[in-house]
Amino acid sequence: MGLAQWFKSLLAPATGSRLLLSARDDADGRHYAVAYRLDGKQVFATQVAQRCHGVVEHPQQRVALFVARRPGTECYLLDLRDGSLLQTLAARPGRHFYGHAVLHASGEWLYTTENDTREPGRGVIGVYRFEHQRLVQVDELPSHGIGPHELAWLPDGETLVVANGGIRTEAESRVDMNLHAMEPSLVMMNRKGCLLSKETLEQPMNSIRHLAIAADGTVLACQQFMGDASQGAPLLAIKRPGHPLQAFAASAQQLQRMAHYSASVAVHDRLRLVALTAPRANRFFVWHLDTGATYLEATLPDCAAVAAVEHGFVVTSGQGRCRLLDCRHTAPVVTPLALPAGFWDNHMHMTPFAT
Repeated sequence: MGLAQWFKSLLAPATGSRLLLSARDDADGRHYAVAYRLDGKQVFATQVAQRCHGVVEHPQQRVALFVARRPGTECYLLDLRDGSLLQTLAARPGRHFYGHAVLHASGEWLYTTENDTREPGRGVIGVYRFEHQRLVQVDELPSHGIGPHELAWLPDGETLVVANGGIRTEAESRVDMNLHAMEPSLVMMNRKGCLLSKETLEQPMNSIRHLAIAADGTVLACQQFMGDASQGAPLLAIKRPGHPLQAFAASAQQLQRMAHYSASVAVHDRLRLVALTAPRANRFFVWHLDTGATYLEATLPDCAAVAAVEHGFVVTSGQGRCRLLDCRHTAPVVTPLALPAGFWDNHMHMTPFAT
């Protein structure tokens, strides 16, 4: 098999069935919700008014919601076939979005993390209902913490995991108000708002931001350290079923090389791997989920989002080339992708279908 044929066969499982959805800016600062195939073909690039962050896909319809980055007040519901804008979802007065949402498996209910700007930092979960391809807010739940960022489902599809970052911010601001009195927490709650558990980290200045959930219910939570630059802190925590939240077994040298900031985390269930990006340090990590052993540590300029694909991971870069990692082997096979370089957000979503 020639190199071109091998590269085509490597991409075929992913590009034949999946799209990469993410947010990008251009060189002039304009914001886009985008979809690409992994062979580099652009499916759409829809210009939107506000910068987006997380993407949530409908489980039955070919639509996805691109969620405003904090402190944005608009989310955009797009048709995944052509990128046409179906709805601009506006936050209610006194609220702004924190960048993430999830859809219930029924496809009827959407949950978003939001800030109560009248009581800055009080976390709320907006509850929206799909009505004829439009979202309508019907309720609001407490996040049981301050500054909720990402939320995700446990495998039962009924229990929400919420990463409360613990930082108070005011409306239209990203300025931290309470760095010396932060209250980060990992919350589990049912989708009616009932608190099931709430756990904190040993280091109170670690802001819990992003989540990855394994099929066995293991929760990975990556963080940003808001303390003094001379201090060190673990930036990845793990909660295995039936066990408390604790630091993942990254080495002290690896923690130092993360520069106090992790951006995106992903789990590959079949290969039992966990991947993490640290864009401020231009570092990308992959560990064995069960043992904590390092599978890969690599330099990648401004590495941004990471997502699991059939045989490994895709990782985007804010400044350089995106990469596909085939992790079926003792050492990964790393292939540059034909995706455009630069200006990628820290999150992406891979669709499970062809468009």
